[in-house]
Amino acid sequence: MNHPILYSFRRCPYAMRARIAIYLAGIECELREVYLKNKPTEMLEISPKGTVPVLQLNDQVIEESNEIIQWALSQNSKKLMILNSEQQDFALKTIHEFDTDFKHHLDRYKYSQRYNTDPQNHRDFCDEILAALDKNISNNKWIFSDKVSLLDISILPFIRQFKIADNDYFFNQKYSKVIKLLNQFEDSSLFQEIMNKYDVWNASDNNSVLFPTAL
Repeated sequence: MNHPILYSFRRCPYAMRARIAIYLAGIECELREVYLKNKPTEMLEISPKGTVPVLQLNDQVIEESNEIIQWALSQNSKKLMILNSEQQDFALKTIHEFDTDFKHHLDRYKYSQRYNTDPQNHRDFCDEILAALDKNISNNKWIFSDKVSLLDISILPFIRQFKIADNDYFFNQKYSKVIKLLNQFEDSSLFQEIMNKYDVWNASDNNSVLFPTAL
């Protein structure tokens, strides 16, 4: 392969954070946009579980977003803030909380009919997590400073999903620093680059794109 191949879906928060890490690491890859209701055979052959993102390298396939992030940052992490031990511990704990508790309640809030749940109850759990996070956010551009960190990359796509579920509700909450953080993320050139729209990939047209389009 000339470039790593990334199977992605634009709005998926897991795929978003993988693209952010790849972008920040300055790695060019062949991006194949996937329609999740009609997944390409080529992706399923290398990753039968059928979820995105999937990163195909010459010698391995990486199927989890956190592992793709770690791989990308192992190539180049110069654009990320170096965390001290206390910040690192907080970041890893918070990432785990968002990947487990927050995502669990987010799904049942956003897709309450699918799960047959009370959305307000699950929204309240998400609110508690966001309120706790708000207490640990700096007054700078990102969570810890003016330089983006692993924690920003890993959780902002999920906070965005929570906002999308009910914009008016989100912007009326008291976790003002979380709201400010998400606003500046969505206004950033980083967000614009990783959220470019691409046609769904299919092998017959060979219409993959080189990502990122700008470094």
